[in-house]
Amino acid sequence: MSSFSNPHYMYLFELKNGKQKLAYGRSPEDALDILRIRLTEEEMAQIIPDRYIKINQRELQKYVHNLG
Repeated sequence: MSSFSNPHYMYLFELKNGKQKLAYGRSPEDALDILRIRLTEEEMAQIIPDRYIKINQRELQKYVHNLG
């Protein structure tokens, strides 16, 4: 099955410290599941799961300064 049939998107989740965390997935929930694999419980606790924006790769440079 081609990966093109299941598009993925980039999401920026707000963190409690004012920064943002970049995630990638088919949906915001999928992106958070992927982050759970990579991050510790303490790091996940900093993410505000319902506060995110969906961006495309071309926009990423606008947000790089605020990644945490």
